[in-house]
Amino acid sequence: MALSAATANAQQVLDGYVHEALAANNGVKQQQFQLDKSLQALNEAKTLFLPSVSMLGSYNLAAGGRTIDLPIGDLLNPAYSTLNQLTNDHKFPTLQNQSVLLNPSNFYDVKFRTSMPLIDAEVYYNHKIRQQAITLQQASVNVYKRALVKDVKAAYYQYYQALQATDIYRTTLTLIDRNIAMNESLLRNGVRNSTALTRSQAEKQNNEALLTQAENNAKNARAYFNFLLNKPLDADIAIDTAWFAADRLEAAGVADADVSHREELLEINTKKEIYALNTQLQRASFVPRLNTFIDLGSQGFDWKVDDKSRYYFFGINLQWDLFAWGQHNYRTRQAALDVSSAAVEYDEAEKSFRLQLTNALNNFNTAVSSYHSAQTQQQLAEKYYSDQLKAYREGQLLYIELLDAQNQLTTARLQLSLAFAGVQIARAEAERDMATYPLN
Repeated sequence: MALSAATANAQQVLDGYVHEALAANNGVKQQQFQLDKSLQALNEAKTLFLPSVSMLGSYNLAAGGRTIDLPIGDLLNPAYSTLNQLTNDHKFPTLQNQSVLLNPSNFYDVKFRTSMPLIDAEVYYNHKIRQQAITLQQASVNVYKRALVKDVKAAYYQYYQALQATDIYRTTLTLIDRNIAMNESLLRNGVRNSTALTRSQAEKQNNEALLTQAENNAKNARAYFNFLLNKPLDADIAIDTAWFAADRLEAAGVADADVSHREELLEINTKKEIYALNTQLQRASFVPRLNTFIDLGSQGFDWKVDDKSRYYFFGINLQWDLFAWGQHNYRTRQAALDVSSAAVEYDEAEKSFRLQLTNALNNFNTAVSSYHSAQTQQQLAEKYYSDQLKAYREGQLLYIELLDAQNQLTTARLQLSLAFAGVQIARAEAERDMATYPLN
């Protein structure tokens, strides 16, 4: 129970880092921006169903051009002259013929136009396509997140392995220092010559160089891990050794190869839905478009506004494309071919992901087997070094043979740490290929 509790706490540490990366990683943020953009595009598509109001205005000055001649004088002056003679008065004036410009001068027209589509298949299907585009972008975000989860876990295990390597080289330095002290004692007592001491001192210098390299590798691993989390590159990383001490090395079978949760398949399937909607959109091109509008405004000369200048104008527009030399048929066929292509792409991708997962599970099983082999090799190396050290102290062994046993022990320890990290990285690979890590 204590081991299970420690393992759970360690898992929480790693999961905490994963969630931190999902929230702070710049790549995820960029993907999220694209998703937000798709959401705004959907909101834009929704507004196309609603009325829109625009303010329109114009002012005209004109001179010359075509005119309309009105022979008012020729028509009315004879009648007016007769009436003046009958009444013996001049109440009826003499009128001049008029010539009116067709282009209005000093004329304004200001109005508010409200328009709304009544029947428009393009607006309807574009709204549906925008909805699918959000699903597509969300799948793209999750694809990136899953890759990030795998990278964070792998970087975490690599950093742990780098720390293990530094500890192993420090332990080896401790062994070398003991050998140096032992060789100095043997040299003082005349049991050994200075060759063993010189070789052990040279080995110490070599191991110190390897330790420096291991420490630099750990720094690089820490910097990469913090880069994934969008944190300062030298930020501390919490390592809970209980997680790595737990027996989490069960093998996985090919029967577990389930790729149905892969977001890439959802992406392809969503693209197929979009292509299908585009096909319906092209077929709907034969459906007439119907919209309505109403204008509320004022128009007149010399900027006069009164009861006579104010007006409203209501109308309904109809557009029905009856013949276009088969353009819409060709577009419909192209869209249908896109649907067929997406179906083939889905089948190919599913088989490819299944193969990829099968390889990942086999690699995981191989890594588990290699880890158990490394455990055995370390145990044998520990015993071999202990036996050789005892024989060397009793003067029954050359120092070169003890040094060989020491190097075998160091190599076995490094191989075990590498094998354990390899198991965990292979597990993260398989987890990513099965898309089983909860992202929410």
